[in-house]
Amino acid sequence: MPTSQSQKKEAIAQATEQELASLADRGVRIAGNACSPIVLVKGDLDEAECSGGELAAGADGAALRKALGAIGYAPEDFCVLASVAGAGDGAVAAGEALTCDLFREALETLDPEAVLLLDNSAADVMRETYADMLVAIDDFDTAMLKPGLVAHVQAAACSRSMALRRR
Repeated sequence: MPTSQSQKKEAIAQATEQELASLADRGVRIAGNACSPIVLVKGDLDEAECSGGELAAGADGAALRKALGAIGYAPEDFCVLASVAGAGDGAVAAGEALTCDLFREALETLDPEAVLLLDNSAADVMRETYADMLVAIDDFDTAMLKPGLVAHVQAAACSRSMALRRR
């Protein structure tokens, strides 16, 4: 019996929900629209975020929404991923950087078109996780994710390029 288009969409949605729940169980913190074309990676969390508050809910979140709106993204159409762990199963201690495997799994689950790195901690995790792809970039500053530069890399599980940006 053939599967309808709506059944396929529902199965994909359920699989994504399960993947996101699995990530959360292991301490990965994600806020916002998980289907967004842009993911903001934040490693330096403020006091409220460190205490379990929502990522980018304060003044920095308002500024990010305004900035994203200015470059063409709907203010509600972005996702924030913490590069440090929250409460989880203890595989990664809360407040510690996510392992490369866990960070890569989170980004590949979110599958964004662009990644914006918000601080040095986020850039460090990105450099370590995607070193194998960044090393292929000819320009050293771009490969090192120097602020203001855009690095185009081919994501391992994706068929399209991902732009890595950092302010």
